[in-house]
Amino acid sequence: QMDVHGKIREVLAETLHEELAPEHQQLSTEDLIKALRQRGIVDDIMKELKFIADVNEKERTSAPKPSTHFVDREPPVLKKTNIDPTRRYLYLQVLGGRAFLEHLQEPEPLPGQVCSTFTLCLHFRNQRFRSKPVPCACEPDFHDGFLLEIHKDSLGDGCKMVDATTMLSICDPVHMVLIKTDTFGETTLVASYFLEWRSVLAAENGITNMAVELLGVGTESKVSVGVLNIRLEMYPQLSKVLSPEVTNTQFALEHQKTAEKERLFLVYAKQWWREYLQIRPTHNARLVKIFAQDENGVNRPVCSYIRPLRAGRLLDTPRQAARFVSVLGYERAPVIGGGGGKQEQWCTLLAFLCRNKGDCEDHANLLCSLLLGFGLEAFVCVGTKAKGVPHTWVMTCGTDGTITFWESLTGHRYVHRPINPDDPPVVEQPKPLYPYRTIGCIFNHQKFFGNCQPSDAVEVCVFDLHDESKWKPMSGEAIKSVCSPGTSSVPPFPPLCASPLDAAVASNEIEVQLRVLVSEHRKDLGLSTVWDDHLSYLLSPALAAYELERTTSISAGNEEFQDAVRRAVPDGHTFKGFPIHFVYRNARRAFATCLRSPFCEEIICCRGDQVRLAVRVRVFTYPESACAVWIMFACKYRSVL
Repeated sequence: QMDVHGKIREVLAETLHEELAPEHQQLSTEDLIKALRQRGIVDDIMKELKFIADVNEKERTSAPKPSTHFVDREPPVLKKTNIDPTRRYLYLQVLGGRAFLEHLQEPEPLPGQVCSTFTLCLHFRNQRFRSKPVPCACEPDFHDGFLLEIHKDSLGDGCKMVDATTMLSICDPVHMVLIKTDTFGETTLVASYFLEWRSVLAAENGITNMAVELLGVGTESKVSVGVLNIRLEMYPQLSKVLSPEVTNTQFALEHQKTAEKERLFLVYAKQWWREYLQIRPTHNARLVKIFAQDENGVNRPVCSYIRPLRAGRLLDTPRQAARFVSVLGYERAPVIGGGGGKQEQWCTLLAFLCRNKGDCEDHANLLCSLLLGFGLEAFVCVGTKAKGVPHTWVMTCGTDGTITFWESLTGHRYVHRPINPDDPPVVEQPKPLYPYRTIGCIFNHQKFFGNCQPSDAVEVCVFDLHDESKWKPMSGEAIKSVCSPGTSSVPPFPPLCASPLDAAVASNEIEVQLRVLVSEHRKDLGLSTVWDDHLSYLLSPALAAYELERTTSISAGNEEFQDAVRRAVPDGHTFKGFPIHFVYRNARRAFATCLRSPFCEEIICCRGDQVRLAVRVRVFTYPESACAVWIMFACKYRSVL
């Protein structure tokens, strides 16, 4: 509204000019703030912000709040970005989009009306950003600026200002992912784009404007979905600008080097595959996957989809990591037309996390990366489930030779004990509990093995990876040449982000909506509804115990829960309870699913004497926007029979 950027830039230019001219002293953030204060700009901005804060306040207080949450009357303090004048930054502005032709017919949203939105997610050198959601339109109104720090500590001298030549050697692109969220909160991946930002190093005054054409994903990876107008600017300005010839030569060299490495790997992979088929012609039918297509339709070696990933303080244990991955939504890649064929699309990690759902391969790749980060020896297994359906899951090898399978979609773990087909019939064989039937290959970020045992059935498989007569390895050097971090064919892995959700508020909102839905449903059946708040509260420990059991496989606290319920239900009364688990927060959708269960329907539509109903919702938040939602419906009534 006030063109703050413009004003601040003028002041900075003046201040730097005045202050730095005499002797090149360091400017602190305080000096810059002081300069802005003197010119009254800070006060103007604060006045504007006060107004915005008040509007938010009205919205925030209207939501039903649990008693433990107090709404601050103070306007929220904006997080100050410390601009270190000794560091280099890239200021990336997204100034609107155009030609999003799929949304040509979309009407202008009315004020207050819920509409589909676009959100742009960015990742650059371990920093993640998210734009404000804008309504979907043919020309979406993106107006966001992101300050990307180019010169992180990983680059040599922390105290020296990084120059244009050094920056030219940083080949990390800015990964941009465009997500569409519909009116029901369902997300779709619209585009995934790697922005080459280094052209700004050759721009006249350190500023460059570009129109970036976004292409679709999966089957539409050759079709344009729209154009974003992007402006890049270096802070502080470069003293010496590179010539366009230098940058173009660098890009050409990098491209040539990458292409050559990929060509050599392809030659090696073909040779490896020929050798593998020579062991046994039937190997042709095994699921040995060396390359996989990403969301942009680019064929990449499977090992490049995995990297040891540390979750910082967001996840504490490998089992918690498995629980987190299992509550990310599961959705098969969309196919246009029938035929039952499976569209293959392995997503880059940023696209998977921003969309908050993906196929089983995406889940397995993320779980394997997290388990490697926790110091385990983990592999992704490619094989089949019942009825020959292709599937991927994760396996860990213990130091004592224990093999554990991890199902990334459910978080379940299975210990593998192979059946020895040569044993006499008297010997009792272990019964496999896992759903996997065959296994073709296993891989992680450094290793790749093809299964060359006589049978590829999982139950008779022996996981002695050092025995080349059982597992044919690929050369570690060959894998490293195309899959090690820093090679431009491998997109850098983004860090995980903490959950933006407030668990208590989310739980409360869903609970209030469910109460309304139950009351309306009973009213349609001609039944009145009386809620028992005390009984509702008593259901909390059960929900907490269910989540703990899902994460740790340990159940605790059941005796206290049962005791409390017995006390709350008088003699001659009957208690019924029904817990159910979801990974989404849409109350109406959850309620419709609950009604499909005869047990739950019996509770919600309960008839009788002195019927009291209870419902409790507990949302457990995980990194990103992942959450596990537990709902328990209960009722108590007087048994007249």
